[in-house]
Amino acid sequence: MYLVSNNHTDYKGLALSYKHLSLTDRHYIELERKGGATMSEIAIKLNRSQSTISREISRNTGCRGYRHIQAHRFTTERHKDKNKSEKLTPKLKTIINKYLKKDYSPEQISGRLKLEGHSSVHHETIYQYILADKKNGGKLYKLLRHQNKTYRKRYGNAHTRNGIKDRVDIDERPEVANNRMRVGDWEMDTIIGKNHKGAIVTMDERKTKLRLAYPLPGEKAQYVQEAIVKLLNPLKTWVKTTTYDNGKEF
Repeated sequence: MYLVSNNHTDYKGLALSYKHLSLTDRHYIELERKGGATMSEIAIKLNRSQSTISREISRNTGCRGYRHIQAHRFTTERHKDKNKSEKLTPKLKTIINKYLKKDYSPEQISGRLKLEGHSSVHHETIYQYILADKKNGGKLYKLLRHQNKTYRKRYGNAHTRNGIKDRVDIDERPEVANNRMRVGDWEMDTIIGKNHKGAIVTMDERKTKLRLAYPLPGEKAQYVQEAIVKLLNPLKTWVKTTTYDNGKEF
């Protein structure tokens, strides 16, 4: 039900409502338009600005004129598209691209965004952004450390990373290691073969980008630890820090 003031009321000092138009509001607009009411008259009766009514009619008029159900659907669909597109704003994409060029993984970028006070972005969203860029002919995927590695979702199973005892977050790594100011800061990961047949442990030195790899007979932590010792023992004077994937095998 609408409360309509008489024609002698002074509306100059009236506080206008800025809430979104409801389906009932749009039905009223449709009826008034068919009855010949002006946008100014409709605005007064709905306690809205004339620009709000004008914008509503301009945006949501279809081939058969302004119809309230269609207008409401148009608005709902626009809001859905807006929410999707704003998940990664242009500013966030620029920051993500910057860290990808610095050889950060999507997991690390997600943590870094949170640390710097930006919007919370799940690493899976960053992977999807990179995948979409690749489908559109982009080259962001080439900035990933393991371009051909099959990505495995880390959440929703018994091996979730947050459940690892004494886990140390990547953001607690010394800044000198993050900035690649010296030789000797290593990052380690495992690459699992198709159908979990075969595995390789990899180690990347952040400054020189030297990569070491060693085949594993299985995914057990013992095999991984033995491989790391064999690879790093000859280079132990060049080992300052080691950052692990935080999977159960480490």
